[in-house]
Amino acid sequence: MAIIVNLDVMLAKRKMRSKELAEIIGITTANLSILKSGKAKAIRFSTLEAICKALDCQPSDILEYQQD
Repeated sequence: MAIIVNLDVMLAKRKMRSKELAEIIGITTANLSILKSGKAKAIRFSTLEAICKALDCQPSDILEYQQD
């Protein structure tokens, strides 16, 4: 996949657990896990915005494009 999800890196930098982030942004830990693993087919802008707000970061800190 050409889009790399670095959510686990940002969680580690902010010393936050997945469960805590899921509660803050209002999604299940299962859905957050799917997103973290890169298996998600899409992400809502509202979810991305909530993640960025909770982690005090930019979308580019979470999502990265790598050419195959």
